[in-house]
Amino acid sequence: MRGDTTADGTTGNRTLWDRDARRWNDIFGAALDSHRASVGLPPVDDVRSHMFTDRPWLAADPTLGPWPEPADLEVVQTGAWILPDERPLSAELEAFLDAGEPPVYFGFGSIRAPQDLGKTMIETARALGRRAIVLRGWADLALPDDGPDCLSIGEVNQQALFRRVAAVVHHGGAGTTTAAARAGAPQVVIPQHFDQHYWARRVDDLGAGTAHSPGAPTTGSLTEALGSTLRPDVADRARSLAGEVRTDGVEAAARLLVAVDSRSSF
Repeated sequence: MRGDTTADGTTGNRTLWDRDARRWNDIFGAALDSHRASVGLPPVDDVRSHMFTDRPWLAADPTLGPWPEPADLEVVQTGAWILPDERPLSAELEAFLDAGEPPVYFGFGSIRAPQDLGKTMIETARALGRRAIVLRGWADLALPDDGPDCLSIGEVNQQALFRRVAAVVHHGGAGTTTAAARAGAPQVVIPQHFDQHYWARRVDDLGAGTAHSPGAPTTGSLTEALGSTLRPDVADRARSLAGEVRTDGVEAAARLLVAVDSRSSF
């Protein structure tokens, strides 16, 4: 599921994993070996394998991101590690949600956004007659104007918000993808790099949304993708998928950790 910034779905997964392993060695190998040497330990040939071990745990939902079989490793898939979020939505956000039909959420989280993405998002929502909520995020996405049909927000409880929107348009991070799926919200995924391409394909393959082409969207391309995602059949599939996504990943991992520790083999 992990690749590099050139991953576009045309390179084999095994090749992407090999590149990823070399990158781990290049970035962390010298520092890790230096620390190991200081306490009398031998160097590590493969940093990623050393970290993952031969018994890795996969903190991803088995419906959204199943581990492919047959596999070289014995992988334990616990489900996503997401704790309940009890934070209330702000009064401003609650008022906006109550003022009309469910809006479309747009956000890129901690990802650098293509230029003028905020403007493109609002133009897309308006082209479809929809209100919009835009997460500023690390890219500091800005609204093009102060129209009453759009709202700019900061950090938010996605678990509470995504249950009340018409669709979630995002970059394809594992956390946002899982949060939207658990909430039953249709998704448009605009992947930029790494595993975001994988999550875009999974959302599309599951029929719960649309995989936009990588890179910077135009108003036309995003309007087409969002229009397809807002169809009733896609919304129905997204709601159905929500019932298939596990909500006990953290508990499952904790139980496994306690069981392993009790056998003193961790």
